[in-house]
Amino acid sequence: MPKIQYKEINFRSKSLDLIRLVNEVIGEYKAQGYELTLRQTYYQLVARGYIPNNERSYKNIGSLINDGRLAGLIDWCAIIDRTRNLRRNSHWEKPSDVIYSAKYSYLLDKWKDQPNYVEVWVEKDALVDVVGQACEPLDVPFFSCRGYTSQSEMWAAAQRFIRQGDRDQRIIIHLGDHDPSGIDMTRDIQERLDMFGADVIVKRVALTMEQINTYNPPPNPAKITDSRCGKYIAEFGNESWELDALEPKVITDLIKDQVKMYRDEDLYNAVCDREYQEKQELQMLVDHYDAAVGYLDMNF
Repeated sequence: MPKIQYKEINFRSKSLDLIRLVNEVIGEYKAQGYELTLRQTYYQLVARGYIPNNERSYKNIGSLINDGRLAGLIDWCAIIDRTRNLRRNSHWEKPSDVIYSAKYSYLLDKWKDQPNYVEVWVEKDALVDVVGQACEPLDVPFFSCRGYTSQSEMWAAAQRFIRQGDRDQRIIIHLGDHDPSGIDMTRDIQERLDMFGADVIVKRVALTMEQINTYNPPPNPAKITDSRCGKYIAEFGNESWELDALEPKVITDLIKDQVKMYRDEDLYNAVCDREYQEKQELQMLVDHYDAAVGYLDMNF
């Protein structure tokens, strides 16, 4: 992956040591198949005791990573911005490529005949790729709330759940920060869906105090400017914790365990088997097309 130098920067030895630690964290998570945002990288450095947990420290590590990239010391592809992405059309070189692509994008709805309907909602857009890494292989829809969900999106969600009225249960697995607003968002989702007539169980699975005690993520001061702060402090004290501070694998494993609680394994595996067989049929189309083109090229 590219480490490209664009500027000559003279770092202090302390800064070089910290860049080395940043690269260690990046390498560790890359080996597990995860990409980190700046904030996730920051929290992993805090959790290891390399830097303090405060706003100044966060700004400093952001500046250091920026300079480290410009100096060719940190991989440009190693830390991603999940909120800003280029979107474009797909293209292919030849017709068989389209069929080959279809083989991988061809997916059966593995939850169509399941007794329950499940969605995963996460408070932060910056974590949607981590959530997606868990949800996509499970064929479960996932949604970034981006804070308090808009009224229009909440109404649309309610209509979506109402259409699933023949299921035994309709469940939202909700993940958010453990702070005054993050805790309240779970209540808000439940109450507004109830108001719109959707019979949904909103299950908060992160962050919880049990997880905080287990994984010991670095705390932040509770946001005293938040109107919900008084109630939060009375119940939990003066500290709050961000979901970003959990390791990505903890989040993905948590989602996988929760989702599997609500699915019928026999039904799920039967659809997976059928999907595999039908993908093999698509591969046969690719093989037949390539063989026909090869024959024409050789004989005409």
